[in-house]
Amino acid sequence: MFIIRPIENKDVDTVVELWETCHLTRPWNHPEIDIFRKIQQKDDLFLVAEKDHMVIATLMGGYDGHRGWIHYLAVQPKYQRLGIATALIQNIEKRLIAMGCPKVQLMVRAENHAVIQFYEQLDFTDNKVTCLGKRLIPD
Repeated sequence: MFIIRPIENKDVDTVVELWETCHLTRPWNHPEIDIFRKIQQKDDLFLVAEKDHMVIATLMGGYDGHRGWIHYLAVQPKYQRLGIATALIQNIEKRLIAMGCPKVQLMVRAENHAVIQFYEQLDFTDNKVTCLGKRLIPD
């Protein structure tokens, strides 16, 4: 069995290792900076799943007043396909609804077909939008 809880400072190194294992990191992003920026928001929308006192999964959520966001959903490979990712999604959705959030979105790299299928099974649909970005603070 596993528990879902908000991230704590003590989890940072394990979370970075998990993201690297799941190929979520990119050379131009610094995961520690992303993690500490989110922790500073103190909104309890950055969740970890823990089993036997070890972080085995993550989900970073956000809410901007218009829509919720899901980022960094990762599950240790040996714990994948056991319902942990689905439980994290359901947990963040409940938290967002409690905040009055009317909708949630996420981004998946177009070539990641398996992950797109996972989200489609949870009733996510392709919104047919193009995501543009701009770096404001060089890390």
